[in-house]
Amino acid sequence: MPKMKTHKTTAKRFKRTASGRIQRAKIGKSHLRRRKSGRVKRSFDKTIEVSDSGNKKRIRRLLPYLGKKG
Repeated sequence: MPKMKTHKTTAKRFKRTASGRIQRAKIGKSHLRRRKSGRVKRSFDKTIEVSDSGNKKRIRRLLPYLGKKG
């Protein structure tokens, strides 16, 4: 069976933690940042877990070599 292709855009946007959870960056950090407070801008640096099970399934299908945990 041939190798499965990784969806490269998805690979850049999502990471897997050591425990197998899928992490993503927060939205809204790219522009219009002058009017936001420093606390809000610092919160954009953190990643959050993908919680929706349907999205997790889609991400795992697009990233076949992300890992089998979770």
